[in-house]
Amino acid sequence: MKVISYGGGVQSTALLVLAARKEIDFRTFLFANVGDDSEHPATLAYVREIAIPYAARAGIEVHELKRRRRDGTTETLMQRLNRPDTRSIPIPVRMANGAPGRRNCTADFKIKVVGRWLREHGATADHPAAVGIGISLDEIHRANRRRSESHELIEYPLLDLGLRRDDCERIIAEAGLLVPPKSSCFFRPFRTVNAWRHQRRHEPELFAQSVRLEETINRRRAALGRDDVYLTRYGIPLAQAIPDGSPWEDEAEGDGACDSGWCMT
Repeated sequence: MKVISYGGGVQSTALLVLAARKEIDFRTFLFANVGDDSEHPATLAYVREIAIPYAARAGIEVHELKRRRRDGTTETLMQRLNRPDTRSIPIPVRMANGAPGRRNCTADFKIKVVGRWLREHGATADHPAAVGIGISLDEIHRANRRRSESHELIEYPLLDLGLRRDDCERIIAEAGLLVPPKSSCFFRPFRTVNAWRHQRRHEPELFAQSVRLEETINRRRAALGRDDVYLTRYGIPLAQAIPDGSPWEDEAEGDGACDSGWCMT
């Protein structure tokens, strides 16, 4: 069994085009959706309106997966964050000193979701599935940052082909597709100042949701006698860190710590 962990971003969409051109031997793509209320709407629109129809024309399967509880119901990352009895925070919020907290979102809502699908479709320790991840040559430092599960063998097709992000954008454009936006949750704590500024100016409804989420997390922490945490590294609430019309200089986009190869590719 060979699958691509598809994130809806530039690198994994380039893998989709390469698979359609039969330059890599993958015909199944798995998109672990952390929730329609959590993924950036632009990513969901790209996956559903552009990537899936393109894949279907090429005879490639794209499966949209969601986290399922033991009782069969689904759970989104936003639902987990807003659950009243949640004591831990699964996203890497920032401490008062700017340091990131622990992060379980990738494991719970990406890796385990894909792993469950693989096991349900026959992957075992004796017969592991090959899981391709879209890490390009300019991001080689992101490779091999997590151990493989027993039912999988991680592969990096873009590294094997020596392709960089610029190459991926070119491959997508040559296929007649729009280059996708960077994929991530819209409330991602490792978002740059420039990205937060863009969200406040151009996606005010998402920014308002991000502010409410930060407030909800801190109300819960206050009830537990814990210090506040933040979605930026500045140690102040989001609405203060990114004031309306602020004169911040643009920052280069980095990959932050959501770097397992399962997010933002």
